Amino acid sequence: MNNILTIDGPSGVGKGTVARIMAQKLGWNLLDSGAIYRAFALAIDEREIDISDENALVEVANGLDLEFKIQPESQLVSVFLDGEEVSKTLRTQQTGELASRLATVKNIRLALLKRQREFAQPPGLVADGRDMGTVVFVQAPVKIFLTADAAERANRRLKQLQQQGSKGIISQILAEVKARDERDCSRKYSPLKPAKDAVTIDTTELSIDEVIFQVNKLVTNN
Repeated sequence: MNNILTIDGPSGVGKGTVARIMAQKLGWNLLDSGAIYRAFALAIDEREIDISDENALVEVANGLDLEFKIQPESQLVSVFLDGEEVSKTLRTQQTGELASRLATVKNIRLALLKRQREFAQPPGLVADGRDMGTVVFVQAPVKIFLTADAAERANRRLKQLQQQGSKGIISQILAEVKARDERDCSRKYSPLKPAKDAVTIDTTELSIDEVIFQVNKLVTNN
């Protein structure tokens, strides 16, 4: 299938929002690969599986029951794991950190790769993540790589936590953003980097509308 738009980049650059809006605008399916890894981490945590038990981890990955639904009333994406709505739980710092650690394991990435590719169904797919354009959908005709200053991304994360009724310390959040960037970029398998044919957009000083305008232009001109 040729109707695939990939949107990669580190945390806090606006990938999720841009992917959701573009999926709605195009009428295509949506894949939030970060949510897949977070849902997997949540499943591991709930089952109290030792993260050093690779065979058990891969077994869970192979049987992951996951679904994304865009809610018509709020236009937000809900994530269902084993039939249960888990969107808020997925966004906790603890789940994100565990997901990031598990994502470095080669056999887990291989197990979840097939699950991700299954989302490529007609009429098209918008896929957001860290290796969508470099590994999962290398044939995608339009690939976007979003980036932004680490301090700005930390501020966005702080605002997100505050909106959820949680607290955060900006210095700690910034340190976590930088640590995750280092982990994602330096991992041996599927490191975070732009695809050779990706268009890079720096969102530091851009509004979501401005980013959407640029992405939509690239898609319609393809």
